[in-house]
Amino acid sequence: MAVCARLCGVGPSRGCRRRQQRRGPAETAAADSEPDTDPEEERIEAGAAVLCGAESSRSAGPSPPPRCSLLELPPELLVEIFASLPGTDLPSLAQVCTKFRRILHTDTIWRRRCREEYGVCENLRKLEITGVSCRDVYAKRINPRVKSGRFMKILPDYEHMEYRDVYTCLLHRYRHILGLWQPDIGPYGGLLNVVVDGLFIIGWMYLPPHDPHVDDPMRFKPLFRIHLMERKSATVECMYGHRGPHNGHIQIVKKDEFSTKCNQTDHHRMSGGRQEEFRTWLREEWGRTLEDIFHEHMQELILMKFIYTSQYDNCLTYRRIYLPPSHPDDLIRPGLFKGTYGSHGLEIVMLSFHGKRARATKITGDPNIPAGQQTVEIDLMHRIQLPDVENLRNFNELSRIVLEVRERVRLEQQQQEEDGPEDGEGHGRQSPREPQHGSAQPSAGPPAEKGREPEDGGAMAAEEQPGKCGQGQPFVLPGGVSSRNEDYPRTCRMCFYGTGLIAGHGFTSPERTPGVFILFDKDRFGFIWLELKSFSLYSRVQATFRNADAPSPQAFEEMLKNIQSLTS
Repeated sequence: MAVCARLCGVGPSRGCRRRQQRRGPAETAAADSEPDTDPEEERIEAGAAVLCGAESSRSAGPSPPPRCSLLELPPELLVEIFASLPGTDLPSLAQVCTKFRRILHTDTIWRRRCREEYGVCENLRKLEITGVSCRDVYAKRINPRVKSGRFMKILPDYEHMEYRDVYTCLLHRYRHILGLWQPDIGPYGGLLNVVVDGLFIIGWMYLPPHDPHVDDPMRFKPLFRIHLMERKSATVECMYGHRGPHNGHIQIVKKDEFSTKCNQTDHHRMSGGRQEEFRTWLREEWGRTLEDIFHEHMQELILMKFIYTSQYDNCLTYRRIYLPPSHPDDLIRPGLFKGTYGSHGLEIVMLSFHGKRARATKITGDPNIPAGQQTVEIDLMHRIQLPDVENLRNFNELSRIVLEVRERVRLEQQQQEEDGPEDGEGHGRQSPREPQHGSAQPSAGPPAEKGREPEDGGAMAAEEQPGKCGQGQPFVLPGGVSSRNEDYPRTCRMCFYGTGLIAGHGFTSPERTPGVFILFDKDRFGFIWLELKSFSLYSRVQATFRNADAPSPQAFEEMLKNIQSLTS
């Protein structure tokens, strides 16, 4: 029987696997009680070995290399192999045998997984030896206002911490909340970025720069953090307020949604009461005092936002958002932008391209147009040729041009409805650089050159109008158009017809009104709201976000529908 087992490749077993499957319990027990070998089997096995040796001596070809088991490899090599595997596979690998389980306790393996999968670059042993490094990690990343004497209470116990615990109890456990999120704060929304920062998982709330400095970098503040205070125990702390970290809680509600809760909201209160809290919030949010804001309507909007947002006490629900996918034919690279919105201050929008149209969706909002709504929509098939600078200063001239394009768009849409859906937007993607063709009015882009196919329109525009597509053409705001930021670019690349969403307080009576989309450069664009006689300047958010790419274009479209439905 041992010969049969060895020939089957299962080692010195007490029987062939097929025979054991056909046996009953009694037969199996009887077979187990028999000795592994008997003299007859040993004689047969010895004879088989002699025959195999004779056959191998007659063979002309080289003998096959001996088989090597994974268990026979040295531990150093197994450590390198295991360290290259995904961390999610290592717990299953530890169940194979005692040797694998012992090797997987090597901290080098888990340190590499933490670094490659989550970007952890801190050295636990260095933090254990050097107490100053612990202070630097906390002071620079979490809360510079905390006094150094409190570090003994709030720093993790690095001495007994291992990378295996960091990976399994912190990073892998909370991996589903990494990425970009939008908090449910009524019409105001927001932008939360949850990242692995050192040995912490931190939720950073991104805030636009102070109005009206749209080109300034984004501001951010921590709302919560997660770390290992003790071995195998992750601690969630709320960072809201000005009295240091305190007890909090995180619950993953469902896929792409989680909620935070503060268990010690008294840490959010200030000794001076609500007035001191409002003055502090105003300095952080707007960079000024209430006395510096002379516009009465703006004062009301600011006070309304403070009352509305402060009632949540960092007990919020967050929904995942993705960055828009890019395409080589896009007018500019899509992404997040900061924009001016009159008395509402600066807000964050997401620019995305959808075939023949581009849309700017609000990530942060206001009581008129809440977060999640499409604030601007650009028709990339209807390019507008602006008049010269002198005529552009006349608002009536610009209004005439835009209204002519709007009428032509209306007629084309009416014709498409009569012809059927085959003539709609499903005709495929067309380069946004291609100017208007056909019976275009003088206000639109120049018609195609005779003898040249429409597909060469983009190249023709680049060749015949180098000023408009490359170096730019002069631009100035028409008279009577207000702008929060007078430091706007004085040259633009091209302009398109678009519509902007306006509504009353509480998102009442929403309607889309005509306007002009102005592309200044790869990082800035603007929009003129004709009905409001207002100009909004948008500047790209220059930040890198991890775990924010959409798994598919369909997932991104579904995300846009979800955040819009919450405020519709």
